[in-house]
Amino acid sequence: MNYKSVPIASNCVITGGRSTRSSTNTAEIMASGDAFKVSSLKGKVALITGASSGIGAGTSVLFAKLGALLALNGRDVENLSKISKQCTDCGAAEPLLVPGDLTDEETVKKTVEQTIAHFGRLDVLVNSAGVLAMGSIEATDLAQYDKVMNINVRSVYHLTQLCVPHLIKTKGSIVNVSSVNGQRSFPGVLAYCMSKSAIDQFTRCIALELACKQVRVNSVCPGVIITDVHKRAGLDEDQYAQFLAKCKQTHALGRPGEVEEVAHSIAFLASDAASFITGVNLPIDGGRHAMCPR
Repeated sequence: MNYKSVPIASNCVITGGRSTRSSTNTAEIMASGDAFKVSSLKGKVALITGASSGIGAGTSVLFAKLGALLALNGRDVENLSKISKQCTDCGAAEPLLVPGDLTDEETVKKTVEQTIAHFGRLDVLVNSAGVLAMGSIEATDLAQYDKVMNINVRSVYHLTQLCVPHLIKTKGSIVNVSSVNGQRSFPGVLAYCMSKSAIDQFTRCIALELACKQVRVNSVCPGVIITDVHKRAGLDEDQYAQFLAKCKQTHALGRPGEVEEVAHSIAFLASDAASFITGVNLPIDGGRHAMCPR
């Protein structure tokens, strides 16, 4: 087979057998002092959704520490401003705040337009906005189903679609925040599980569609991470404490995860450290995805 010109899809052809990224030998890597290339995020423009809390907030602060230029979206303007201050407190440039509900189509358009108008380009998109809702097939009405799917899937599709032309120009990357619930089945969170399965498939499909344009697309699939998402879904303090204690049995490493552990994985996938990785749904779940009842 001639690998110099391999047709991938009707509108995509990879030429030359390799990405246009320059290869770096071991000596050059060691000389640069950055063996893992995560610092390649310095100066990159990153749009992060769900940045007012949880994984999105933690990722924003980490990206700021790594020197990224940030556009932050979230629905809670007060919390978003607090996260912005945390970013500047670590010496980063002041983030552009683009608050709003991404289920509103005009808000999605304005978010992208304001980001491009402010920075002139886009290098990284992190889709972290999402909602968790409890409910089985008997208890989840269509209103709740629509809410979960609109926030977790439709808004992600729309925002990504509008960002893709800009990411193609920079040969950028996309990281979606999915969940172990997209890979494993759990009762009582039906719509949420369905939404995260959709995000996993979305990730793999667009990774293949955009690979010929050197845009990488991956997702992280967290297990139980200590955030407020479960309390917002309805668990009280005692229920949440019991839920976290159960992680000793439900996660192979015997504990829930921390936001920072997911944020570091997102930074890795977004950076040049993962330059040959695309189409991956990466579990960040203490081994939960590999477990089964015994």
